[in-house]
Amino acid sequence: MDYIDFEHSENEEQKTDLREIASKTWVYTKKTMKWASISFVGFVLISFLVLVSLKWVNPSFTAFTLQEDWEEIGVERYSLKERWVEYEDIPQNIKWAVVASEDQKFWEHPGIDLVAIAEAYQEMEKGERVRGASTITQQVAKNLFLSSDKNFVRKGAEAGLALTIDALWGKERVLEIYLNIAEFGPGVYGIGKASDHFFDKEAEFLKDDESARMAAVLPNPKRMRVEPASPYVKERKDWILKNMMNLSGIAYYNYPEPEVMQDSVQTDSSFTFDAPFINRIQISRVGLSLSGISSDRTEKPDSSTTDSVKNREFRF
Repeated sequence: MDYIDFEHSENEEQKTDLREIASKTWVYTKKTMKWASISFVGFVLISFLVLVSLKWVNPSFTAFTLQEDWEEIGVERYSLKERWVEYEDIPQNIKWAVVASEDQKFWEHPGIDLVAIAEAYQEMEKGERVRGASTITQQVAKNLFLSSDKNFVRKGAEAGLALTIDALWGKERVLEIYLNIAEFGPGVYGIGKASDHFFDKEAEFLKDDESARMAAVLPNPKRMRVEPASPYVKERKDWILKNMMNLSGIAYYNYPEPEVMQDSVQTDSSFTFDAPFINRIQISRVGLSLSGISSDRTEKPDSSTTDSVKNREFRF
């Protein structure tokens, strides 16, 4: 009578089952990888098309407006397009104010400021308070597509988007979108709505002092207020006005004026800051050639004031 090895037979069946499971798992994995790759490529292409379209199409919302808890702040949802202000209708003073406040090398860099990033890294290594190195273009990328999370993944995505946006849109479009999506107060997005909300006027009629005050709250619009302005906001406003002068070469209010311009530029409080963005790279790098003022000499806040402007409320 033949002996049947049931144990060996069971082991062979188990091995066969395992091979079948492994084979099916590999087929499933390959399909998953294939569809994941297709989805990723599709996502990249769609994202690129969205970025390209935004060169001409004004966005109705941003990642930040979608995240906003409208019920808490007591306002209704609205489209950014409702109060959109075209670039040519935005007054020069608010353009100069935000550049002086947020990104003085805006017209020079390709979307990110490598020098500012290196300085911020050195400050972090020394254990000092890290000042924000985000450019206006990076803030546009963050506000439109990302979140306010403070981590290196978000910062990396922000930098990549900023380089792409700067290359695709150009500086004027970047500045236009920034001013129309920036938050100037809790739930107050865009220069059109902000000028009406705070000063009951259209953006094109903003005065220089008002523009500088609005730019002053941009680092933290939920804590700082345009109206009524705190002593700190007023300090930042004065600092911005000085830097507007230095960046443009235009004599401004009661601050010292370049001698070459004394005979041709009015300097009393009625003076309107209407310097156009001409010779942008030259202005940003060395100041208007008439004044000889370099952007490296932009005024710093008085160190005798509390904690000073340069060390407070900057973005990550």
